[in-house]
Amino acid sequence: MTTATLLKKAAAKDTGVVVLTLAEYNRLKAESLPVEYLTGKAARDLDKLVEEGLREHRAGKTRKLKSLADLD
Repeated sequence: MTTATLLKKAAAKDTGVVVLTLAEYNRLKAESLPVEYLTGKAARDLDKLVEEGLREHRAGKTRKLKSLADLD
């Protein structure tokens, strides 16, 4: 059995501690999505696309689908 020592300050500061096996940690890390920060034209284009989608949603031009097969 392995013994782990936790500092009370660190546990209280971070509002909790999670203990994982190294294999589980590596699996979760591999499955996580990378964080991308857009700048410049790419960020403006995405902002416009989201704005247009929200405008269409408010205008009632969108519909809720249960699957992609409902797109016909």
